[in-house]
Amino acid sequence: MRLPELALRVCVIPLAVASLWEMATNRQADDTYGEVSFSDLSGFTYLVGINAVTAAYAVASILLPSFKSFARYDWLILVLDQASAYLLVTSASAAAELLQLARRGDRDVSWGEVCSYYGRFCNRATASLALHAAALACFVMLSLVSAYQVFSRCHAPPGDDGCSDEPKHAHEQGRK
Repeated sequence: MRLPELALRVCVIPLAVASLWEMATNRQADDTYGEVSFSDLSGFTYLVGINAVTAAYAVASILLPSFKSFARYDWLILVLDQASAYLLVTSASAAAELLQLARRGDRDVSWGEVCSYYGRFCNRATASLALHAAALACFVMLSLVSAYQVFSRCHAPPGDDGCSDEPKHAHEQGRK
């Protein structure tokens, strides 16, 4: 199971870095409305920050097993993989909401769509979000692998495992 886990961790790094780079360098100017940059929108800034954190964690999680003192912290890896996946979900949601507003607007609050003016900006934000979603998919799979590694070493308690075909009361009557 270590090779698929390593492959997923290695895949996360370029996906998260590419998403980060695509968004962090995203800016466009319009003669009528001025310039827009990723840093003007907190959801996009959050996406960049989470990409940086998850890429750094992916690198650290590849290097951690080489240190003897960290070699058997499978529970910690499971918790950190889960946390990374959840952070990626929240940042993807924030960025997707901004993109939805930019593409369609919100007539109820008189916000018009802006992608017709800032098309390149919206396209690059969409590409960044797609790369981010791929990194999220890797972390979801990593969470499953980590959970398997932790829980595969667990054993059922001795005694009745609750898997009998007979009803519990019939099972107890046979013991009397």
